[in-house]
Amino acid sequence: MDTERPITRSLIVRVEGDRPGEPREDLLAVEEPLEIQLSYERKGWRVHKSVSITMRTPGADGELAAGFLFTEGIVTDAAQIDDIRREDENVVRVELRSGVPVDLGRLERHFYTTSSCGVCGKASIAALNLGSQRRIAGDGPVFDAATIHRLPAIQREAQAVFDQTGGLHAAALFDAAGRLVAQREDVGRHNAVDKLIGSQLLAGIQVPIGDRLLFVSGRASFELVQKALAAGLPILAAVGAPSSLAVELAAVGGMTLLGFVRGGRFNIYAGERRIRPLASGDSLLDARPPAVCALAPIPAISSIP
Repeated sequence: MDTERPITRSLIVRVEGDRPGEPREDLLAVEEPLEIQLSYERKGWRVHKSVSITMRTPGADGELAAGFLFTEGIVTDAAQIDDIRREDENVVRVELRSGVPVDLGRLERHFYTTSSCGVCGKASIAALNLGSQRRIAGDGPVFDAATIHRLPAIQREAQAVFDQTGGLHAAALFDAAGRLVAQREDVGRHNAVDKLIGSQLLAGIQVPIGDRLLFVSGRASFELVQKALAAGLPILAAVGAPSSLAVELAAVGGMTLLGFVRGGRFNIYAGERRIRPLASGDSLLDARPPAVCALAPIPAISSIP
């Protein structure tokens, strides 16, 4: 159903030193609005309602819509979705089956959200409600530190659109052996995660996805932890830094949260029991006030790009 056009062309002038070159074509990642509509039954009548507009990279729009509705708690199972169809180039409608209850109060966000910020559209801080999130059950799986170190290179190799534009975020699922299971790209971090989760949901993969690691190419925001918890993913690893609220939510939800996964090092912010060699030892994070527990020295602020 998707119109795959994630890349467009633009005329540029490249300047090296103080010398401009001749005009030439460059490739850009496309950013366009997507309106997600919901069709559901209420008191015997079929209701059609727009529930979100997000700025995204076109492609996998059906997965994005399904993942968004799932991580926002509007749907809990792929069986609740009867159909996903394109109403227009930038509009998709998700048809829910008769009898599926809908609580649109869960969508306490402004109607429009940018590609860079999903949670900043929340109507109030009360809508974040840390206590309502899914908790990760059990300790497994356990990942070797050496496997974690390999993830950035594996993900980067699979970023086809990024190779051409340099302008997209990526979200990927890995198994405990470090094998890439699935990956999606988008101009928005949260959109890439929604596309990825939506792809698993529509493929009939059992949710919660308790045996996979979610790896993201940017920082680990609160909303990414929230979406990962909604999908039951036990580990979230990021190339960049987490926010304080992301660390808090990961700890409350029993999730393992890793940051600065690059250059042969990473920091553990929560849930070190799922990382070997710390998996069989005493908890370092529980033994002291909340802080960073690192497998390597924390890089100086000036060294972090």
